[in-house]
Amino acid sequence: MTTLPAVPAAPGPVNRVVPPNPKQAVLVVLGFTVLMYLVELVDLILPVDLDRWGIVARSWSGLDGVIWAPLLHSGWSHLFSNTLPVLVFGFLAMAGGLGQWIAVTVTIWLVSGLGVWLTAPSDVVTVGASGIAFGWLAFLLVRGIFNRSLKQLAVALALFLYWGSTLLGVFPGNPQISWQGHLFGALAGVLTAWLTSRASRGKGKVEQAGPAVPELPA
Repeated sequence: MTTLPAVPAAPGPVNRVVPPNPKQAVLVVLGFTVLMYLVELVDLILPVDLDRWGIVARSWSGLDGVIWAPLLHSGWSHLFSNTLPVLVFGFLAMAGGLGQWIAVTVTIWLVSGLGVWLTAPSDVVTVGASGIAFGWLAFLLVRGIFNRSLKQLAVALALFLYWGSTLLGVFPGNPQISWQGHLFGALAGVLTAWLTSRASRGKGKVEQAGPAVPELPA
């Protein structure tokens, strides 16, 4: 018997630059942003200090701050400065779909927080979503390289021209700013860009065998 040539796999989302479901993406990033504002409002109204649930380096009691720190901010100005990056980067990072975005975000969230817990000064409490924002930005800047996508590289160039100077935040500077969270968030963003690229390309290499064609009698 003979076989037909393999049918090329349909192109996947590896080169996409906007979310496949924009409305869902908007709702997700808005929901996350609203949650941060609600937490800050509760911290302002109630006689509690929620910021104490941030990350305290190398303290077992402060390890759970890895989970809570991105939702906490030291004040409204701190939250305002993180709002636009969270909205823009979070939306664009959902180009691979909600499932991929969740995996990318969780990885950045944990790596950034654990990096702070391991390396930050032990006499400070670290809070804020900038580690996640840096991770999303790094993810968006390098994914086009791993995916060999001109469209994603064009988006990366636009982001770099507008926000490139913020990347200096991965270096020590202002003692009131956690460069550790920025650095480990950015490293996690590069890592997730590489991992998602490999996963997407792996799906695209699935070969499909053609149906068998019976031989006709001579």
